[in-house]
Amino acid sequence: MNQKSGKKLREYLVLSITIVLLAVFLNLGLAPTSARVTVKREEVSSPSIPQPETRDVTQLVSQGKDYYQSGKFLEAINVWQEAAEILSAQGDTLNQGMILSNLALAHQQLGQWEEANRQISTSLSLLQKRSPGSNREHWQILAQALNTQGSLQLAQGQTEQALSTWQQARSSYQQAADEAGILRSSLNQAQALKTLGFYRRARQILEQVEQQWQTQPDSRLKAAGLNNLGNILRLIGYLDESEQILQQSLAIAQDFQSPSDINAALFSLGNTARARQQIGPAIDFYQQAVATAQSPLARFEAQANQLSLLLETQQFTGARQLWPQVLEQAASLPASRAAIYAQFNLAQTLYRFRQMDRPTDPSLVPSPSDIAPLLRTTLQQAKDLGDRQAQSYGLGYLGQLEEQQQQWAQAQALTEQALELAQSLNASHISYRWLWQLGRLYKAQGETEKAIAAYTEAVTILESLRQDIAVINPDLQFSFRDGIEPVYRQFVELLTENPASESTGLKILSQPNPGNLEQARQAIESLQLAELDNFFQQACLEANPVAIDQIDKSAAVIYPIILPNQLEVIVRLPGKPLRHYSTPLAAGQLDRTLQQLEQALYRDPIRRRRFTTSSLLPQAQRLYDWLLRPVETEIAESGVETLVFVLDGPLRNIPMAVLHDGQQYLEQTYTIALTPGLQLLEPKLVSPTERRVLSAGLTEGRIEGGTNFPPLDKVTLELAQIQSKIPSVVLLDRDFTKQALQEKIATSSFSIVHLATHGQFSSKAEETFILTGDGRINVNELDKILQPTRQRGRDSLELLVLSACQTAAGDNRATLGLAGIAIQSGASSTLATLWPVSDEATAFLMSQFYSALADSSLTKAEALRQAQQALMVQPKFQHPFFWASYTLIGNWT
Repeated sequence: MNQKSGKKLREYLVLSITIVLLAVFLNLGLAPTSARVTVKREEVSSPSIPQPETRDVTQLVSQGKDYYQSGKFLEAINVWQEAAEILSAQGDTLNQGMILSNLALAHQQLGQWEEANRQISTSLSLLQKRSPGSNREHWQILAQALNTQGSLQLAQGQTEQALSTWQQARSSYQQAADEAGILRSSLNQAQALKTLGFYRRARQILEQVEQQWQTQPDSRLKAAGLNNLGNILRLIGYLDESEQILQQSLAIAQDFQSPSDINAALFSLGNTARARQQIGPAIDFYQQAVATAQSPLARFEAQANQLSLLLETQQFTGARQLWPQVLEQAASLPASRAAIYAQFNLAQTLYRFRQMDRPTDPSLVPSPSDIAPLLRTTLQQAKDLGDRQAQSYGLGYLGQLEEQQQQWAQAQALTEQALELAQSLNASHISYRWLWQLGRLYKAQGETEKAIAAYTEAVTILESLRQDIAVINPDLQFSFRDGIEPVYRQFVELLTENPASESTGLKILSQPNPGNLEQARQAIESLQLAELDNFFQQACLEANPVAIDQIDKSAAVIYPIILPNQLEVIVRLPGKPLRHYSTPLAAGQLDRTLQQLEQALYRDPIRRRRFTTSSLLPQAQRLYDWLLRPVETEIAESGVETLVFVLDGPLRNIPMAVLHDGQQYLEQTYTIALTPGLQLLEPKLVSPTERRVLSAGLTEGRIEGGTNFPPLDKVTLELAQIQSKIPSVVLLDRDFTKQALQEKIATSSFSIVHLATHGQFSSKAEETFILTGDGRINVNELDKILQPTRQRGRDSLELLVLSACQTAAGDNRATLGLAGIAIQSGASSTLATLWPVSDEATAFLMSQFYSALADSSLTKAEALRQAQQALMVQPKFQHPFFWASYTLIGNWT
């Protein structure tokens, strides 16, 4: 091969590999909806006609690229393998290394990890034998091969190795002066850092990438790059930034009149709007994406996402009209890997449709006869393409459909085949789904021990995948509520079942196998941790299982867990075996009781200024009966002083202090604390030191995010009273800015940070925030601001106080935001309010709390209890609305 022809071939190969990598690297993240990357056509130039001996190689490379981009990976492998053999015979190791890198990517797409690893290892061996020197082309080829290796490593759970490889790739791209390659490898590094839990480092890289893109002149390449950046930002939870970047991508694409880039931006904007719960705008973007689609697959994906969103928001009329159209389109899609996974997504949507919508006319919703042919056709396409991972999904979903129809034997056979394929591929993120499905099937057939074994293995895999939960199933719709949470709940239900249970009225008093009870308790703790991982969209929390005796020998821990038809409770008393009891509940009974209690506890007092207990006490007593009545005697006899609750679901919205035994509130009998789980606590006590407080407050009211936050007239008094009891630095109103708070914490040491300002807790991290004099601070920004306190030592921040916060209206999981702040802040304990309380009452309570805290013999939980009792004896503050809102989360000692 002459030098000129070799150069032309390398130019063509470089471009083709760039396309391949652009299409692959976004698959390293998890999207809640179908996601795709648009590849720019003009980036690929047709190869010039080389000398006769290289004509076939160029044609083979071109043909392989076409096969790859259309999802025909086996065909791509065949022609690229032939090209690699020709290049090997010619001694062209540089181009051979490039082809082998392409082959590794194709094998990766088919889940053929061993062969993919072999090909990339050979590629790098060939490329690294030669010194690149100042040869930019060699550096670029080496960088792209390293990028491929990083992709393989991350997909196989080797995240730290992937990060190191992508750092090498970035250095090689720098040597090649390839700005686009530098940006791609930086995005990959950000994904790896996020997967490892290095949240701030990932954010810093993304900020640098954004700055670099902004310095580039507008072009179609920039539009595609910004679209990719916007998608990555969505995947790791930066939804505001994602929307801004995607809007910029759309504007550039429109300026250049690029239909494919316009369509890609609209589709991505729909996914980001959906993630922000902006349902109307999301549907509008999807409809625009349908109208601008340049291919049948692009049109299908946009309509399928719209259908799943209509179903998710229970807009059944629109969904009933749309699903036949989408199903009809599926039949005409050309076979490709992208089409296969898009059709699997549709099958799952149609499956959920059957479960959620039960119209009087069954023809309005999909039937098994609609879904089964779709799955069988797609499964056959996966077999034709040689995609064993897709085959596993197809078999498993067919098993799921048989399960719905109670065809247990057929369902089990299909599920076992799906599991065998997944395990042969070492695809743990798929295996757990089929183990979970097998567990359900075994349970349905009365094989309890086999069911427990299957669930145990599924949960074990989920624990091992904590760091990777946010990157599994990149091509499939994924929902924590559908795909993770039910595994834990069903496992607890299975473990706590006891056929020989003794029924006493509404209670089922049973003591299953002690080992099963301990497993159930651990599963509840693991579910709490998984919920927080999902809240932050990353596994950023360090779990350290500890025994309650290591923290407080005079405390009991109560674990309630909400199941479809019952409320299970596990109680851990110091030095005693676990206790368990269950209350059968009619559908919706628990939710109605909690809603009525919330209404009487704080909604009526806030809206109607009604402070009566006539409607509150019956619900507070009913909840006490369910949670504590069966063990109240044992708790009393055990000498326990503190009750620690690990609460589940909407129970978190109710302060346990308000439970009533018929004579008095629980607050009047025991010290109370909450924790997301014992494994998130430090086992050692926090030793009282010479305390110093950083106090910041906002007296002015304003409207933020559509919510009216009224003035807090007594905040000045509140902070002054704290300052009179403990040495304090105070930031008030305009002095209370994000920068001022950050500077004070960075330059001085404080054991307590007290923020007397409005705030909101939400089930979404980006909507959990506190107000400052110049804006607001969300939970992730607060983590960054408080970082210096953690660097000085684990327990340097003893207490974080949020004295004027509230849960987001209409969000029954909003207290996840409170738990999120408590954990992410790094504070040993967090004291916060669940609803806005009279600031006069708050000022009085905080004064009493800090006075009690000065007594080193009292725990923080006892100091709070004494302050609440001092408040409740005041005639105008007797109603629980005034004193029950204050909740202590974390280490109560």
